[in-house]
Amino acid sequence: MTAPLTPERILEAAEDVLRRHGPAKANVVDVARALGVSHGTVYRHFPSKQALREAVTRRWLDHFHRELEPVGDLREWLRTLFRLKRERALSDPELFATYDALLDEASGVVDEHVAWMEAQIAELVGDPGRARAILQATTRFHHPAHAGEWDDPEIEADLERVLDLVAPE
Repeated sequence: MTAPLTPERILEAAEDVLRRHGPAKANVVDVARALGVSHGTVYRHFPSKQALREAVTRRWLDHFHRELEPVGDLREWLRTLFRLKRERALSDPELFATYDALLDEASGVVDEHVAWMEAQIAELVGDPGRARAILQATTRFHHPAHAGEWDDPEIEADLERVLDLVAPE
């Protein structure tokens, strides 16, 4: 007997399909096939391919949010953000590349994520304008466009130098 079909099971299957096929080739039929159901059944939970892809992206970003919310020090928060994104990029490059592509499609989800990061930093520094500047100044260490730089042996030293500028101890 199989477990009941839930949005979470669909998202897990979608993530696996995206990992195997990439965002250009993965589709709802592939997700349904992986679950042993019809694509119509998947559409009952997610009204479109775009809605499913946005939900996968939101699920991925929520992981970062849960890891970062308890961090109460700006320097440690930024280090943790970098560590989490770099771990994903280096340990599962196919899926990270998929998320990078999905981020381009899911601008609303990305906007929510950026707003969430700015709010978290603002809470830590007490100034929304400064929070935005800090987020922008540290882009190299969290934006997927820079993932190719994250295996540089000097990247952590570079992060510490930027932290000295934006969050002096």
